[in-house]
Amino acid sequence: MKTRVLIVMGSRSDLPGLQGCMDQLDAFEVGYEVRILSAHRTPDAVIALSEQAKDRGIEVIIAAAGGAAHLAGVIASSTPLPVIGIPVQTSALGGMDSLLSTVQMPSGVPVATVAIGKAGPKNAAILACQMIGLKDKEIQDKIIAFKKEQAEKVLKDSYVE
Repeated sequence: MKTRVLIVMGSRSDLPGLQGCMDQLDAFEVGYEVRILSAHRTPDAVIALSEQAKDRGIEVIIAAAGGAAHLAGVIASSTPLPVIGIPVQTSALGGMDSLLSTVQMPSGVPVATVAIGKAGPKNAAILACQMIGLKDKEIQDKIIAFKKEQAEKVLKDSYVE
């Protein structure tokens, strides 16, 4: 499977929380690479990775970080690829610090940002696949089927006897 998505997280402790992202990419059969780099401790490595991503065939970058969550913004500043930020839930402020650090980007440095908590990583994978699906009909068909199945499940559960 060709690697199309780069998942970068700020700390190894973020890895279990991102399992939903990886599971969803696996379900859509979209290849990904996972890296652990810090925007603050390894900024040169983060920038080098993001600058080289397009030439390596990456189509979308997903960046997850907590606290002073500058990872997605640093990546977005140094790549032409779309970047999806996942604010990681923190013990100090429940992830609001991560959310604000991820979503409050300056003009010209967009980061699509998903939810704090369990839905965020899964939604990041779905959004990445929707982006890839713009030029890959097979992936787009998988997204269409997924959304149809999801709607059918909700409708089935909507009837109360």
